[in-house]
Amino acid sequence: MPYVPVLPVRPHAMDAYGSLTPTRQRDITPLWNLPPRPGAAAPALATAVRKDLGAVSRVQRHSTAWIDAPFADETQVAVLADVLDEYCTFGTLQPVTGPERSRLQQTMSLESAARGGRGIGIRVRVTREWDAEAAEAVRALLTRAEPGVRVDLLLDMGGVLADRPDAGKEALRALDALIPLAFWRSASVLSGGFPRVRAEMLDQGLREEPRWDWALWHEIVRSRREYVPLLTYGDYGIQHADAIAQVPDPDRKGGPDWGFLRYTTEQHFVMSKVLHSGAEKTAFNRAATREIVELTDFRGPTAGAGESWLRGCAQGEGNTGAFQKWLSVGNVQHLAYVAHTLRQR
Repeated sequence: MPYVPVLPVRPHAMDAYGSLTPTRQRDITPLWNLPPRPGAAAPALATAVRKDLGAVSRVQRHSTAWIDAPFADETQVAVLADVLDEYCTFGTLQPVTGPERSRLQQTMSLESAARGGRGIGIRVRVTREWDAEAAEAVRALLTRAEPGVRVDLLLDMGGVLADRPDAGKEALRALDALIPLAFWRSASVLSGGFPRVRAEMLDQGLREEPRWDWALWHEIVRSRREYVPLLTYGDYGIQHADAIAQVPDPDRKGGPDWGFLRYTTEQHFVMSKVLHSGAEKTAFNRAATREIVELTDFRGPTAGAGESWLRGCAQGEGNTGAFQKWLSVGNVQHLAYVAHTLRQR
């Protein structure tokens, strides 16, 4: 069963995906998200997006993936579409559209999918209750696709935490309405269960937070709907679901003096506070990695690049990292673990 992580086009996510073995990469079909660039003029926008797509294409050279620009405003759609079309027609990327997108964006994505021949992702967002009218919007969108274009359903539930106890029921309502609309090549359920983390949450050492997205997936599987075998699991990984919407700030300097390591287990996200600077940084951070390495659920350094780095850091090897490294390690461990878990089922 393939795994569909929702990933930002950011260095830490691309480093993580690129650190996976080729076998693991083939088990994963990412949904890459270009960052918002509000107010960017056409030449600068095209240059930045071309750079982003070149970086994604280099790590995605062995298999296909989806590429989306969910935050582009109407003035940017045409510029983005021209650049995206090049990579979707001649590269390994597949375009994405959705019922709430502008008609121009939908048209350009459908045309790009027809030229590229790899298909198109239809991303349907359900961040609160399911809106039955969305099904009619999807139906109308599908009627505009060329007959030979293969379509993939990307049901995006957004952030799913304790404050959305009915998210599983809403996902099933959406799937009940959407699955009959097309001969979907695949249908993925995407959701984000990672919490917003505050410093005080980590003051008592290791902290465990439930994987609400994983629980949602199992609720869907237990429903025994006829379409369940068609479904694939997806998540927002080891960041809050809103992280993909962060605006890049190349001039930003500094930041908090602390961060945190992440480790994914069967039922929980485990977090451990680490320091970004200060005289105690090295000793403090190595102690934090040892706490993770000593977990009963720690899979050992041969499980992947994430576990290997954590074990090495705990044993005094190399440096203890900074924000980018901590995100990359958390990402690669999570990606490898989820892909491994799904492969065993």
